[in-house]
Amino acid sequence: MPNRKMLMAIPLALVLLAGGYALWAGERPSTVRVQGEVEATRIDLASRVSGRVADVPVDFGDRVSRGQVVVRLESPQLMASLESGRAALAVAQANRDLAFSTRPETIAAREAELAKSEADLVLAQKTYDRVSALRESSVTSAQNVDDAANKLDAALRGKEAAQANLALARNGNSPEEKAVSVAQVGQAEATVRQTEADIAELTVVSPIDGQITARMAEPGKNFAASSPLISVVDVDDAWFTFNLREDLLGDLSIGDELQIRVPALAGKVFRGRVTAINALGSYANWRATKATGDFDLRTFSLRAVPLEKDARLRPGMSALIDVKGR
Repeated sequence: MPNRKMLMAIPLALVLLAGGYALWAGERPSTVRVQGEVEATRIDLASRVSGRVADVPVDFGDRVSRGQVVVRLESPQLMASLESGRAALAVAQANRDLAFSTRPETIAAREAELAKSEADLVLAQKTYDRVSALRESSVTSAQNVDDAANKLDAALRGKEAAQANLALARNGNSPEEKAVSVAQVGQAEATVRQTEADIAELTVVSPIDGQITARMAEPGKNFAASSPLISVVDVDDAWFTFNLREDLLGDLSIGDELQIRVPALAGKVFRGRVTAINALGSYANWRATKATGDFDLRTFSLRAVPLEKDARLRPGMSALIDVKGR
């Protein structure tokens, strides 16, 4: 018969064996299945100005090309503003031309005034010379000499004024007035260009090749500036996104290849290359409880691009990968 010590050792050995197996099983790497989804570039198209929908030449599900018109808006207010701006520009240009030019009739009148003032000066000079000669012979009074001198001085000043008026007519307005007129033209042109740019915003085109996935614009509806009108998705350039706890990233790095299964495509497996691993915000942390004594784990977003294109991939499809965990 086995002795009592041997009988007592058997349960102890079983306990140690079970504990060792539990420890090995807890530390043994296992496979964790992580679910992600297919994503693609999506652009919500909007106009920078308000307007009423006049035409939507595309529909939900249509394929569109880059530069293709997808929505046309109309705005009577902008068209009226453009007409007003163009009228203001014409006025500013006319004022500028007026500031830089003088009518030939005005110059001719100033030249005539100068000729008359020169004739008046010649007459005043002769009169003064005669009166001065008579004063020397005491034929006339000193008062007459003073009157003649005063008229001569007035004629001289008149000629100077006529010369200045002629120069003003030939030169036009002052440099400051010309600068103001030029600035007013520039301001009016800028207003017209701004209005034309706003009107151009009424025609919305697709910036990429893609597919219409949402259509909010309907003829007759009014939309405020920056309100989404239509959505375009680049379905030809899809990728996969997965959110993983940081303790599952040990064997993953940029450039690694993954086997990605897409249930929606009959479980087709895609080869994908990891192109980005970025930490998400604190809102996505895995919080540990005080009872376990563990620490918080951050969540990382992993992006992988398929190495083979498949036109059937659509944003929102589920994608599955298996990563090593513990």
